[in-house]
Amino acid sequence: MGYIAVAIDGPSGAGKSTVARAAAARLGYVYVDTGAMYRAIGLAVCRRGIEEGDTAGILAVLPEIRLAITYQNGAQHVLLNGEDVSEAIRTPEIARYASKVSAVPAVRQFLLDVQRGMAENGNILMDGRDIGTVILPQAQVKIFLTASVEARAERRYLELREKGQDVTREQVAADIAERDRQDMTRAIAPLRQAEDAVLLDTSALTLEESIQAVLRIIQEKTEE
Repeated sequence: MGYIAVAIDGPSGAGKSTVARAAAARLGYVYVDTGAMYRAIGLAVCRRGIEEGDTAGILAVLPEIRLAITYQNGAQHVLLNGEDVSEAIRTPEIARYASKVSAVPAVRQFLLDVQRGMAENGNILMDGRDIGTVILPQAQVKIFLTASVEARAERRYLELREKGQDVTREQVAADIAERDRQDMTRAIAPLRQAEDAVLLDTSALTLEESIQAVLRIIQEKTEE
């Protein structure tokens, strides 16, 4: 019996990770946040004082990176060279670094085999920017989860403020708009909706409504 793979793609701040994590838990699927992997590499680059756009510097760091995903009480933890960086990677600065490093072909190749291998060992729900188009093009279920820039900025602003970060709504909205531009215009695996993906706009939905919508799509697609 083959395993079920669910690919959820979408722009920054759309709530992919939160919704995907909850949906996977309710289904009993393994959840993989690929964006966290790119953020971890971005963190490694940032910590070494390498500029976001320094491709040579980024390539030089790759051989020094050991990346692992572990699960504790059902929650995914990202380990960078043995250090749990799950919280350290969730800042606007590291988000920008993640966008830059993800545009480097060698970085994407570095992670590709790891990500595909995860889908061979059980039912999996993976979210990111190019899961349905590049990483898991044969996934049985593909969802493109999005929301307006305004809705995404408000959610991210409240999340960051709750974590004690001193940001403004305008700053967060500008960061999200720039991340969209970078993700959609990069030469390698740009953000786009797969032709066979279901579009889900959560601008006017609550978190629970978004989770339920994803679960309905998965149920409908796996029963076809």
